[in-house]
Amino acid sequence: MKSERKHIVIIGGGFGGIATAKALKNADVDITIIDRLNHHLFQPLLYQVATAELSPGDIAAPIRAIVNEDPNIKVILGEVKKIDPKVKTIYLNNGHSIPFDQLVMATGAQYNYFGHEEWAEFAPGMKSVSDALKVREQLLMSMEEAEQLDDSNRRKSLLTYVIIGGGPTGVEMAGAIAEVAGNGAKHGYHTIKPEDAKIYLIEAGPRILNAFPESLGKKAKKMLEKMGVKVLLNTPVTHIEKNKVHLQVGLIETPNIIWAAGIKASPLLDSLKVEQDHSGRVLVGSDLSIPKYPDIFIIGDSAHSENKDGIPLPALAPVATQQGKFVGKLLAKSERRSEAKFVYIDKGTMATIGRAKAVADINGLEFSGFFAWFLWSFIHVLSLIGFRNKIGVFMTWMWSYFTHKRGVRLITDRSRCESCTTYERPHNELMEMPV
Repeated sequence: MKSERKHIVIIGGGFGGIATAKALKNADVDITIIDRLNHHLFQPLLYQVATAELSPGDIAAPIRAIVNEDPNIKVILGEVKKIDPKVKTIYLNNGHSIPFDQLVMATGAQYNYFGHEEWAEFAPGMKSVSDALKVREQLLMSMEEAEQLDDSNRRKSLLTYVIIGGGPTGVEMAGAIAEVAGNGAKHGYHTIKPEDAKIYLIEAGPRILNAFPESLGKKAKKMLEKMGVKVLLNTPVTHIEKNKVHLQVGLIETPNIIWAAGIKASPLLDSLKVEQDHSGRVLVGSDLSIPKYPDIFIIGDSAHSENKDGIPLPALAPVATQQGKFVGKLLAKSERRSEAKFVYIDKGTMATIGRAKAVADINGLEFSGFFAWFLWSFIHVLSLIGFRNKIGVFMTWMWSYFTHKRGVRLITDRSRCESCTTYERPHNELMEMPV
């Protein structure tokens, strides 16, 4: 006999999915959360795992531990293969199927290589702990090998870093690498000098931090350049191969290539066969449901939702969190209100460039430097899930701030990156890129 209680399925244990589940607490419904990973990840700080500032446990928490106080929530570790919206059924890769009364899709996004998916092998992005650890071990292995080499040409390549994409992730990554590679002696590397590191931040557009006011983008650029980062604007990447980045203006040879140049929605959304934008995001109604299927809601990076000016909302954690709370409260009601409309409250955007350096736009007020960095640190610590995570990250940041050291410089799997530092031939000189 079928239960009279509604069965709500949430796909994704990210910001949107967790916010939805928390908003449904104590509701008279059965909830199932499905995720291909068993943990919730605080992605805005993932780059700090990649640059040895934090460990994975500092920014991740098991989904079961987050929702275990609600007996109505069931967590399934699995990957969704497709969705049949007509019969309200989800199909997993393991062959199981799960029926639902209402569905919330918070499937997140993946990096967009703009039709060049083969580049992902040589220029990894960072969407998971595994991605961050792969990048971290590549960066550390390059420094370890450079420490032992006398060949100046080889050392130049190993100590060159290319970050593609001038958004917050790219800017924060470039600043963090500048602090690590530019302070080799403080990290125990005796032959690596600050001037040996060459860091390139490559942006195809005319400025970095495009979502920020132009004045803050210019300040961020100056901060990066002062740290030794070469910011290349109006410089699209034409090709990427093993240890090489080809630009319209030249070539950079290095095994340290990181992709942060755009995202696209999960391909799972294609199975719904509904209208999508150029990034694959589903066009949703004012209540974040699909007009064709009112019991299916799309939130976060998967949803094309617009603000009052008709501009699509950005793929940011605050957007996903607010949408999750909105949908959760809406579904907790016994009857849906036809006039329900999601309105995003923009509390500001911020990005950190390095130690005591950041930019922030809070309700039209612009901040930069130490105060912006303090705001960024305070808000990110508060946003972490779990008391242990908050205290751990705070203590790590304080220790790093006063000692200029990073304590998670571990290489645990050399097989991930040894092949990346094998060169077919030395490059006599890196081509100088115009700044």
